[in-house]
Amino acid sequence: MPFSDYISTLGDNPYFGAGAGLFGVGVLAAVARRGLQGATIVFRRQFMVTMEVTSRDKSYQWLLQWISKYGTKTQHLSVETEFQQTAAGQVKTRFHFVPSPGNHYFWYKNYPIFVERNRDNKMVEVFETVTLTSLGRNRELFMNILEEARTLALLSTEGQTVMYSAVGPEWRPMGYPRRKRPLNSVVLDCGISEKIRDDIQEFINNPKWYMDRGIPYRRGYLLYGPPGCGKSSYIMALAGAIDYSICVLNLSDKAMSDDRLSYLLTNAPEQSIILLEDVDAAFVSRDLSSENPVAYQGMGRLTLSGLLNALDGVASTEARILFMTTNYIDRLDKALIRPGRVDVKELIDYTSHFQQEQMFRRFYPEEPESKAGEFADRIAALKCPVSAAQVQGFFMLHKSDPDSVLVHAESIADL
Repeated sequence: MPFSDYISTLGDNPYFGAGAGLFGVGVLAAVARRGLQGATIVFRRQFMVTMEVTSRDKSYQWLLQWISKYGTKTQHLSVETEFQQTAAGQVKTRFHFVPSPGNHYFWYKNYPIFVERNRDNKMVEVFETVTLTSLGRNRELFMNILEEARTLALLSTEGQTVMYSAVGPEWRPMGYPRRKRPLNSVVLDCGISEKIRDDIQEFINNPKWYMDRGIPYRRGYLLYGPPGCGKSSYIMALAGAIDYSICVLNLSDKAMSDDRLSYLLTNAPEQSIILLEDVDAAFVSRDLSSENPVAYQGMGRLTLSGLLNALDGVASTEARILFMTTNYIDRLDKALIRPGRVDVKELIDYTSHFQQEQMFRRFYPEEPESKAGEFADRIAALKCPVSAAQVQGFFMLHKSDPDSVLVHAESIADL
């Protein structure tokens, strides 16, 4: 049988014809599907802009808050609880609704924005991403959204100081934002508060001066002196005065290592003060350790060499403000407090006559100034050191009776 007749016979076969038809339809469908996928990819690359933000990024929570307030009107929500301190010092609870994991959309400046929030629960720590997609090629659209989200977040903490603590390799807000404390509410000895404030303000305002001279753009401060004299309180008030947050680092943490410390210092939130409280509790001077070698061993995996390198080593970060506090400056290694690591050292000592007068006037503003001087004279007659915490605690015992403060001034030594 000629080949042409054989083909004609197969064409007349209804089973073969049906199979060939199905095969052809399958081929066409596959080609169409691949073509559609290719066209979709080309369309997304050429006519759509996508931005992905992970939960590890600082702007992640800002973006969710902004989307919830100005963007999507979805009914599928997740709840995030926030604690805020009022001007009166009370803590109030606020609930924020943010888009739940899934797909959402909204319009922004006549652009459709598609939102996809994904959550991966398989990891030890929950990992999330939020992806924004828009038609067009306008990248500035997402820059505007991020700027608005940042502004909204700053407004939510306006008048407050945010405290951060180190959790693993990242910084997280510690508790609720604290109400800003007026700088003049912490009474230091004459001129000390103004000296530190002016120095730190000059540092913030003149980064170019450092760059032009090749000086690392960072500043270190050491406040030392007896306990209860206002070191930590002053740093808290100073952070509020310059509108900075505070990142508290515990060097005695057994999980703290050299690498972790260096990473935390490098990735500290912008406009924040790094605070190392009671730095003497983590290490002792190498001169003292020669007498007792065991005492020189760190509380955890952190070494003194690792701390020194993190502060001003090759990999240390710039644009950083660091405060250290200690009750025993003589226990600190000289390398730790040399210039370059600590630029300003200030003794925050027991209250002076000036401080006692100022604290009396602030606590009892309606009383004549002569009583403030009389109170300070009575304290001086005791001839014993009195801390700011003692003075404040004594005033709290006689909140509404300033005359009793003068009568029983000698009892302040018993606090």
